[in-house]
Amino acid sequence: MEKEIPFTGILSNKAEENPDFFNWNRVKLRYCDGASFTGDSEDETAELQFRGQRIWAAAMEDLMSKGMRFANQALLSGCSAGGLATIIHCDEFRGLFPRTTKVKCLSDAGLFLDVIDVSGGHTLRNLYSGVVGLQGAQKNLPQICTNHLDPISCFFPQNLIASVKTPLFILNAAYDSWQIQSSLAPPSADPHGYWQQCRLNHAKCTGPQIQFLQGFRNHMLNAIKYFSRSKQNGLFINSCFSHCQTERQDTWFADNSPVIRNKAIALAVGDWYFDRAGVKAIDCPYPCDNTCHHLIFR
Repeated sequence: MEKEIPFTGILSNKAEENPDFFNWNRVKLRYCDGASFTGDSEDETAELQFRGQRIWAAAMEDLMSKGMRFANQALLSGCSAGGLATIIHCDEFRGLFPRTTKVKCLSDAGLFLDVIDVSGGHTLRNLYSGVVGLQGAQKNLPQICTNHLDPISCFFPQNLIASVKTPLFILNAAYDSWQIQSSLAPPSADPHGYWQQCRLNHAKCTGPQIQFLQGFRNHMLNAIKYFSRSKQNGLFINSCFSHCQTERQDTWFADNSPVIRNKAIALAVGDWYFDRAGVKAIDCPYPCDNTCHHLIFR
């Protein structure tokens, strides 16, 4: 863990880089527990302890005591595992503040889908099963979900987002790079390496591979259908091969940032947070968007 990290994008303190939130108190909570701040278990024989939920609670208590309790407005956001943590802890975060405080949540690249991989298996579900079981996360997952679904399903945001009571904004690339590499087409599901090139660079995908990825996008749009009907929620699903777009300056707010209908992510989030406009932005399918900052891996 670096001693210092640059605060860019949504964390920037410059108006020209972060028009709506530059003058806020901005805090980054270090993530190191491996279960989106939900774990609470120990294995004495293996000398392992997982304390994500307690770390989350201690950090929030510390911030509240340092003055966060006096906030007029608050936004819980996070990217990737932090995006999932945002969804899981959103209502809990809301509950820390008085009713008069404006509180909303922003999940960036946290919409991990329970989908079938290229070999017909369930790579991500199997991974999550291990995480939830090992870390004893079940008791810290939203009860409204665990009451009727198994705990692994309740670690998948598609089964949580519809019941989050606090206004929530979901920002995700329709062709999430991490999910392509680690859930859809990981080497373990692709022993012959048919996906090796496509996994690293979308331009090298074959026609049938692109079709498979369009199927993934359809799954994503299905997963947010009910969620998006709520007036208080926001949405920005762009047809890019990327992952995490709020903390990078080039994707958050810059001259050539990704846009949907001419609106950059920073402005979409700001419009939604401050109730200037409803935001339900869903891009047309790849390859129609030429404003993407696609990730290419070597």
